[in-house]
Amino acid sequence: MILEKVERNTIEPKITLVGAGPGDPDLLTLKGVKALATADVVLYDALVNEALLNHAPEKAIKVYVGKQSDDESFSQKLVNKLMIDYALNYGHVVRLKSGDPFVFARGYEEIHVAESYSIPTEIVPGVSSALGVPGLQKIPMVYGNMSESFWVVTGTNSQGLISPDLYVAAKSNATIVVLMGIEKIKEIAEIFKAEGKANLPVAVIENGSSKEENVVVGIVDTIEELIEEKKLSSPALLVFGNVVSLHPQFNSIHQFYAIMAQEEY
Repeated sequence: MILEKVERNTIEPKITLVGAGPGDPDLLTLKGVKALATADVVLYDALVNEALLNHAPEKAIKVYVGKQSDDESFSQKLVNKLMIDYALNYGHVVRLKSGDPFVFARGYEEIHVAESYSIPTEIVPGVSSALGVPGLQKIPMVYGNMSESFWVVTGTNSQGLISPDLYVAAKSNATIVVLMGIEKIKEIAEIFKAEGKANLPVAVIENGSSKEENVVVGIVDTIEELIEEKKLSSPALLVFGNVVSLHPQFNSIHQFYAIMAQEEY
């Protein structure tokens, strides 16, 4: 539905970046709910649960600007233009982004563009999938002597290559969360094997926090096979580290392999 533009002298442009969380609509913050309640326009991403749009006024314009490979593609340049145009012509634009706006989400770029037009901006942090999704599986980022720190890296950089940071992270004893990396699991596993970590525990979480969530737990040496067996695909994140051994499925897998080894013997 196309709404008539409000008279320009009554418009107060504003852009609010709201983190929608990893998928479960109940993980939206209260401040995010309040921001949506005052929206004139909502621009939302592909991984945003559309149930969150119910928090916006019925008359608010809702515009999908997803960027998944199997959907209509919206370049960042076009998203920026839409965001500015809607703010100047309609008022308060809520830019609803999956996860947290500043974790691999180009939030700063969008804020910078808005402020170049002297449009007031606000940030509402969200639950990042990098932390929230493993947490929902009771996988801690740090725990005792298992891990004293954690890395969050992208599996594929803007050139479509493995991030150089991953090679450095694999040398550490930290918990390593890899976003957007499932399509390159073979290459990523080889990086850890090269560091002598073929037996390092790994969790793969597809559609984390949603009703379609799937979880596979294994070790570096066999994780590619498990992903193929379970037919997991993007969106999914990978968690490498000894803390993954705390997941109940990991113990079950090791018991299975122990039984198989005894039978073969």
